[in-house]
Amino acid sequence: MTDFDSKHGVIKKMSQTYKDDETNSTKVLLPMVPLRDIVFFPHMVSSFFVGRKKSIDALSKAISGDKRVFLATQKKPDIDEPDENEVNLVGTVGEVLQLLHLPDGMVRVLVEGKSRAQIKRFVQNDAFGQVEAELIVEPEIPATEGAALSRSIIESFRAYANLNKSISRDRVGNVAAISNPSQLADTVAAQFPFKNEDKQCLLETVASSDRLYLLLDLIKKEIEIYNVEQVIESRAKKQMEKSQKDFYLKEKIRAIKKEMGVEEESNDELKELESQIENKKMSKEAAEKVRQEFRKFKKMSPMSAEATVLRNYIEWMLSLPWYEKSEILNDLNQAELILNEDHYGLEKPKERILEYLAVQTLVKKVQGPILCLVGPPGVGKTSLARSVARATGRKYIRLSLGGVRDEAEIRGHRRTYIGAMPGKIIQSLKKTGVNNPVFCLDEVDKMSMDFRGDPSAALLEVLDPEQNDNFNDHYLDIDYDLSDIFFITTANTLPDIPLPLQDRMEVIRLSGYTEYEKYHIARDFLISKQIKINGLENKKVQFSRNAVMSIIQKYTREAGVRNLNREISSICSKIAREVVKNQDKSIFKITSKSVEKYLGPPRFSHGQVEEVDQIGLVTGLAWTQVGGELLCVETLIVPGKGKLTVTGKLGDVMKESAEAAVTYVRSRTGDLMIDDEFYKKNDLHIHVPEGAIPKDGPSAGITMCTSIVSALIKRPVYRDIAMTGEITLRGRVLPIGGLKEKILAAHRGGIRKIIIPKTNQKDLHDIPSSILKQMEIVSVEHMDEVLSHALVLGDGDTLFRKNDFSFELMSGEMEQRSPLINHSARKNSN
Repeated sequence: MTDFDSKHGVIKKMSQTYKDDETNSTKVLLPMVPLRDIVFFPHMVSSFFVGRKKSIDALSKAISGDKRVFLATQKKPDIDEPDENEVNLVGTVGEVLQLLHLPDGMVRVLVEGKSRAQIKRFVQNDAFGQVEAELIVEPEIPATEGAALSRSIIESFRAYANLNKSISRDRVGNVAAISNPSQLADTVAAQFPFKNEDKQCLLETVASSDRLYLLLDLIKKEIEIYNVEQVIESRAKKQMEKSQKDFYLKEKIRAIKKEMGVEEESNDELKELESQIENKKMSKEAAEKVRQEFRKFKKMSPMSAEATVLRNYIEWMLSLPWYEKSEILNDLNQAELILNEDHYGLEKPKERILEYLAVQTLVKKVQGPILCLVGPPGVGKTSLARSVARATGRKYIRLSLGGVRDEAEIRGHRRTYIGAMPGKIIQSLKKTGVNNPVFCLDEVDKMSMDFRGDPSAALLEVLDPEQNDNFNDHYLDIDYDLSDIFFITTANTLPDIPLPLQDRMEVIRLSGYTEYEKYHIARDFLISKQIKINGLENKKVQFSRNAVMSIIQKYTREAGVRNLNREISSICSKIAREVVKNQDKSIFKITSKSVEKYLGPPRFSHGQVEEVDQIGLVTGLAWTQVGGELLCVETLIVPGKGKLTVTGKLGDVMKESAEAAVTYVRSRTGDLMIDDEFYKKNDLHIHVPEGAIPKDGPSAGITMCTSIVSALIKRPVYRDIAMTGEITLRGRVLPIGGLKEKILAAHRGGIRKIIIPKTNQKDLHDIPSSILKQMEIVSVEHMDEVLSHALVLGDGDTLFRKNDFSFELMSGEMEQRSPLINHSARKNSN
């Protein structure tokens, strides 16, 4: 084995073993001549001078006998009498053709190399060196491989001969006529000025194929070195002619440095670049721009910085897909099948995509739609975009905009800047190779702005169907057509998207999944996916329905299915561990009982409401970026001076809702049988638990008002009722947003009755019918209606309207329970 040392240009011998084989080798006793600076190859005929007495005697012995002599190269040429350790063991058995004694006592000898041999032992002889050598038999090389390698060697040798004029054409012809690969390798190796270490390594390489490969590498390196030397010499001579001789060394160093840098571009490269420009199909404006820049480029020095900038620009223009398109699939049935395979539910976006495909079938040219999928994390917004690409036969690109704050990320940098590049839109199109992909702009609501510009403003042109056919990237500085791209943007919250950008997109809301939908997603998608990921395909892993529902209800509390997927993955990984420990077990049945074994105690109490109805404690509904949530509001009345305290890290809008609720209650003290001066004698403390989480918005207005009234009149609130709605000073209930998410959260929390503003009834058609059947939805217009549904009445108590917007409470027991009731008002009302 051999190894090439690139640092020193030396081929080192790693190991070389020759085994005795009586049938394939012959041992011979031969006189030995150690050579100083020559490595003698088989099939090589050469003459050299010999001056050492022992070497002359060895040659005389050979010429008087069978004329054979063993030629071995010394490891160190400056040693006059080398011993056994200073001579290479592998050498060449040669035949002495002529021996000529010169007057000065030296001998000139002509020798022909016959075969490789390895020294087995050194024979003691005082007159001359003598060894017992074993002839090496070379293994056969396959004819096809030998022919291919021989052709490469001959071509490389011919290339070297064209550079080095000292090699005659006759010699090249003689080499080309050699048909034996082994003889060819040895003959060619002898023609090159390789280092002795490299030649010795070639001599020691027995297999012809290995020797040919090694020789080919050495020839290529020799050609490279020769070219560099010629270039350096040529440049140095030219500079020397123009200046003094003492300037020669400096100019030679400069020539070396130039050789180490970028080479001058050849005419062939310029012609190839010009051919690409002529053959590239581009817009008229783009083609004219590229030709203009190419004319400038040809006049510049390739080493200049400006030439590099122009070359990069031209290559960018040539690499863009100006008219390359993917073939769009217009099979509606196939597209619908693919969308349903990848996602369960999500009817609205699926319907819009199929509508677009229908229009595409009827109209040849249609502007690409721009959809904005808004919903909590984990509901499948990004994966839906990937499915759209598969259903329409387009290529898919995803660009995450989270944290992007530089306008140049969208529009690119101008070419005046160092390291300028096109924007991410153009870069992505170059990667995909077509100009009509599905382009997913992920997390479009997470962009921000700073002194470098506003990227959302740059997106206005990209996402405007009336403008994006002439999108102008700062780097390209020409118009590029984006109108064929199917843009899909995703966001968690719509308010974080600037209004002008919202106006350019078709917003489709993806609400959280119901438990029924989560079960089907887990059964049809997630479980099989995790079984495959965890290497359990060959095992029978079964999840019962109760097990999946237990995971959904007791171990996840989310709008999407990301945590559900994570919990299923955790179970599968634990099963994989059991499989490794116990290879015999092949069936794993996951039940609701075994879920707790794998995942630990339940993290959430599903479907559990308060055990008893409580005074001042009301369940509200809130909307968050991850879906709907239950929001408890509790109120306590303590002696004081009318101070209102609101806690729970509430925002300004929510605090104002609390003040509005208190003002409404004060205006209705007579109708609610409350002491008119309760706010002077008592302090009100309204608290929303989970105080570390910021909360804001007006939709908790009726919730806080109900909690205040309940605390004042000592009436409990039904524990299985939840409500949402904004309150005015006159008690009107105004509409709110995020109704679907709130109702789904109430359903997950075990709520069975929900009070909503009457103007939100139009939003109920988005709620799954399976959810509506399990819950009672009450629509109200005024706060009095909320109180009539929420407050618990005792035996004999009646809560009724005195007029359109007042109540009368009749209960002797109630008077004893609530010292805040105005008894004089009670008598007057009767």
